[in-house]
Amino acid sequence: MKKKIDWLGKREQLRSEADLSLASLSPGAMGAEPAEVVLHELLVHKFELEMQVEELRRTHGALEEARDRYLEYYEFAPIGYLTVDRDGLIAEINLTGAALLGVERGALIHRRVDAFVAPPDLDRWHHLFAGMMTHADSDKRTFVLDMARADGAHFTAYLDCRRQETTDARPTLRVALFDITEIRQAEAQRDDFRPLDFPPPGR
Repeated sequence: MKKKIDWLGKREQLRSEADLSLASLSPGAMGAEPAEVVLHELLVHKFELEMQVEELRRTHGALEEARDRYLEYYEFAPIGYLTVDRDGLIAEINLTGAALLGVERGALIHRRVDAFVAPPDLDRWHHLFAGMMTHADSDKRTFVLDMARADGAHFTAYLDCRRQETTDARPTLRVALFDITEIRQAEAQRDDFRPLDFPPPGR
């Protein structure tokens, strides 16, 4: 963690430096005239501003690095991430989520999530979504849905959903989306395979 700057200590250091600068300009500075006192204060203020500007530059650089790391983790995560607004529209989605749905990301913004839910699970999705948007205590739910990509291909999706309040008091749903089709197929093909604790689609 970056150490917090002791601005009080820095100010005292700057005053000392300003005293030395003023003394070099005027041998009698310690008994300074009013104009020299003003010069002294201006020097202190100048040095303070220079240090604050430098600290702001360092902070700005650190924030840019943190933003870039966040974007890299979010965009290229092996899991689909999307934000759904209270009307059921996709507000945000990462590249992995767009690939899972088979649509270019820009074309997914403001599209309804239920357009990608297979018909047998549509009512269930509407019920679960409405419940999470209506009840503040429904902050997290996990469930499985049969979903359909843009090309019509179906896949079994595990959704980890978390309700989040926003500054304008309109809740959104943060969704982590996994394709568990291969896991389901493995469960069906192996008698000795212990099923994972995923609820089956359509229930």
